[in-house]
Amino acid sequence: MTGAGRDMPRSTGSVRAMEYTADSLDRIEGVLVATAAGDALGAGYEFTVPGAGVDIRMRGGGPFGFAPGEWTDDTAMTVAVAQGAVAGDLRGDGLDAAAAGFQRWYAGAPKDIGNQTRVVLTRAASDAASMTAAAADLHARTGRTGGNGSLMRTAPVALRYLDDPDACVDAARRVSDLTHADPHAGQACALWSYSIRHAVVTGTFDGPRLYLEAADAVERDFWSPLLDAAEAGPPTEFAQNGWVVHALQTAWWAISTTDASGPHHLVAALETAVRAGNDTDTTAAIAGGLLGARWGRAAVPGHWQEKLHGWPRMRVDELASLAREVAAAGGA
Repeated sequence: MTGAGRDMPRSTGSVRAMEYTADSLDRIEGVLVATAAGDALGAGYEFTVPGAGVDIRMRGGGPFGFAPGEWTDDTAMTVAVAQGAVAGDLRGDGLDAAAAGFQRWYAGAPKDIGNQTRVVLTRAASDAASMTAAAADLHARTGRTGGNGSLMRTAPVALRYLDDPDACVDAARRVSDLTHADPHAGQACALWSYSIRHAVVTGTFDGPRLYLEAADAVERDFWSPLLDAAEAGPPTEFAQNGWVVHALQTAWWAISTTDASGPHHLVAALETAVRAGNDTDTTAAIAGGLLGARWGRAAVPGHWQEKLHGWPRMRVDELASLAREVAAAGGA
């Protein structure tokens, strides 16, 4: 492992040192609940660019006909990663469990699946080694494996390694490599997973910049200007958000350019991510993981939570329980 995978800066607090308070539990639950909320919110607007006057609501529909509150492939694959994290270390047997979960989900003929992910799952068996090899082969043959399909599902990695940023970064890259061998996809997952775990532990959005402080020069020089550009906007400058780089920029733009003075930030930033347009469910799901880590499940409106549902026949309380199980599996 290279670059930011070594000697990541430690947060000012650690899970073992801090009290397991209601606030910290709320942030743990918020990681998965807000991921699903952003996903379901954006599903009805995918491949459009909502105008400023459009009311953003959890309406369902979209090109794949999702029900109101139904999450898409983004959260379904997130659930598979979370279940793998409960089963074991995502750098070992848990990675096999996540890969098997992907195949179980795919066998159910999902309404929506990314092209790159579909190719890999069609060619791979239900184990991590086979899946990673299929993804690497696809990258070697096409050089075009930088979609946002691994970044959208990276949030549970943070919960599994709340007290170990190095392990978090390592596992994020491995989970990404199951389907997306492009180095920028792995880097994006490492950066975002580190940032989510940092937000859970410290209650801040300092994670992306802290991550890059410890990255090697090549990675830092690539991502730092991109974060700068995202903070400056507008999103038309990174509109191809099916690409992992623009997807991360869109999510960070939505978070960093909306009022972050209180929990209302979560809803405002998710609506902003959707307004950026194009791959709206995915960019809002990515943003949701970090927003939920900072503001917690309580910041997700109750009427959104009541509607949330999706594969595998799960609703919001079960999703929150899964988040707690992942954190507990990691020792938190």
